[in-house]
Amino acid sequence: MLNAPSTIAVLGIFISLLCSPSIVASDRLLDRLFLPSSLTGPESLAFDSIGGGPYTGVSDGRILKYENPNSGFVEFAHISPDRNKTICDGISDFSSLQETCGRPLGLSFNHQTGDLYIADAYFGLMKVAYDGGAATQLVADAQGNPFGFLAGLDVDPETGIVYFSEASSVLKISDLHKLFNSTDRSGSLFSYDPTTNQISLLLSDLAVAAGVAVSNNGSFVLVSEYMGNRIQRFWLTGPNANTSDVFLQLPGRPNNIKRNSKNEFWVAMNYPFGTPPPPIPPVLPLALRVNGEGVLLEAVSLVEEFGTESVTEVQELNGTLYASSLHVSYVNMLKL
Repeated sequence: MLNAPSTIAVLGIFISLLCSPSIVASDRLLDRLFLPSSLTGPESLAFDSIGGGPYTGVSDGRILKYENPNSGFVEFAHISPDRNKTICDGISDFSSLQETCGRPLGLSFNHQTGDLYIADAYFGLMKVAYDGGAATQLVADAQGNPFGFLAGLDVDPETGIVYFSEASSVLKISDLHKLFNSTDRSGSLFSYDPTTNQISLLLSDLAVAAGVAVSNNGSFVLVSEYMGNRIQRFWLTGPNANTSDVFLQLPGRPNNIKRNSKNEFWVAMNYPFGTPPPPIPPVLPLALRVNGEGVLLEAVSLVEEFGTESVTEVQELNGTLYASSLHVSYVNMLKL
């Protein structure tokens, strides 16, 4: 059922953030990690078992790893098995070449095996070994129906089961402007068991299924509906197993969700305003921290860091907040 107090709290803090831009601290930005020249779109981030990274997928179908301030981001892996560097290297987002080169979005490590799992918008569910290189395609369709485009992904830290979302089964990532101006409800939430290679459909009829996050104890998995302005919770265990409810209703559009070490969740949320130019309308970006019951704990304005660009992911690691976007060429590091 809907957590009404949380919804009211989100609305109240959201309005105060919009009306009081001066509360954003100008010294909160610790660093800005820039991608190599001409690359854009660090839509999602991942860190390996020793805190290395961030790793991120970029516009030309590669996955990069941030090494250090001197080396910056270096190539770790690539999506297309027969990738042509001459054609692919450096292409921008929404290029028609992405269908050939790949477009990695959601990322998450299985820290027990070192494998990095990827939701690629064109190639489906992929996996890269701990030492990088060419990705392996695991699943490209559901019951014989090719995916439209995959978006979010998370790995259960105990079981290794992979949960991932299909934003739309009928439209591609190149159709984002059309998708965001439609009533499409063809999104879905799936699970993939790497021990059996079995895929299961958990939820369907979702309004642009985006972010995915499993709880620390594996009792439920969250999926955001970007155009539905809400986050749904699918119960995996307990008396409500195999049922779903509304975890959080929001005044804006939620994207990726990331679990922190306290079993709380950071939600990247955007409030659209103005006339929407292609491919994405201007937004006011926010980071929301909620607990496992869907109660709002903190709201952070990201207007100073992103302007009116959308935030796609917010992730916490060792006291630092990492914020990324599909439409910029850098990752922001912020003080908590």
